[in-house]
Amino acid sequence: MRKSLLRAVLPFALVGMCLTAQNKASLSGDELVIQTHLKGLRAIPDSQRGAATLDLALRIRRLPKTQAKLALAEGLANLSTEGDFGQKTLQEVANTLARALAEQPLADGKDGPAAPYVTLAQLVRYEGVDASLSDDPFRAAMDKLVVDDRRRESADFTLLDLMGKPWTLRALRGRVVLINFWATWCPPCRKEMPDLSSLYKTFAKQGLIVLGISDENAAKVMPFLQEQRLPYPILLDPGRKVNELFVVDGIPHSYVYDREGRLVATAIDMRTRQQFLAMLGKAGLMVR
Repeated sequence: MRKSLLRAVLPFALVGMCLTAQNKASLSGDELVIQTHLKGLRAIPDSQRGAATLDLALRIRRLPKTQAKLALAEGLANLSTEGDFGQKTLQEVANTLARALAEQPLADGKDGPAAPYVTLAQLVRYEGVDASLSDDPFRAAMDKLVVDDRRRESADFTLLDLMGKPWTLRALRGRVVLINFWATWCPPCRKEMPDLSSLYKTFAKQGLIVLGISDENAAKVMPFLQEQRLPYPILLDPGRKVNELFVVDGIPHSYVYDREGRLVATAIDMRTRQQFLAMLGKAGLMVR
């Protein structure tokens, strides 16, 4: 199972994977309780989820230094961006992950900085938090995101929709383009679809086009869309070439381009309607 599956479907499974990779450390009673709460976080109403996330961040921070602490901190960080649970909450999640990394620095992997550094860097670059971490792996993770965004800025692709119509990104210059990477199995993807549909209908006259991109095949996507009846084009990327071009490491991910083709906003996870409106406003749409 690739990282994006773990991240979008069962972020707590990533915790188990990290622990297995780190000599199968046994969980203490407090760690087990926190892991259980992480598993149930998506079942909490959004109105209460921010407070629950903040509480978990503080509880993880109070844990003694163990291999599990860092895994739990990253697992919470991956769940904390599924919507808008408050800047204070995100900042405390970032503080907890930064402290866990400071306590237990990680060596680079074969593809660069270890995943927790990249997760923290994403919180800083895309969610507007600060991080009290200045070691080389974190700086390398921040540099990696800059390179990734440059790649997305200059990206072009042509994909077919379910009717066989080709869509080319650069051919859409003059319109505001929101690209949304998603999959049928992804709960946060499904949760944001009603807002994407509503926004597409509302702002189509201003030149908005939404392109949903799935790496699944038509046989998987078509029945899902017959139920959802999405109004915007759904493009298929079963070979994952466009996913790889955009360095998509988890879903949902969304990118907004303005009418000149400049990348103006990035979402590393599910967004609420208000968050999408803020992204579209950066592209020049009159959202108020």
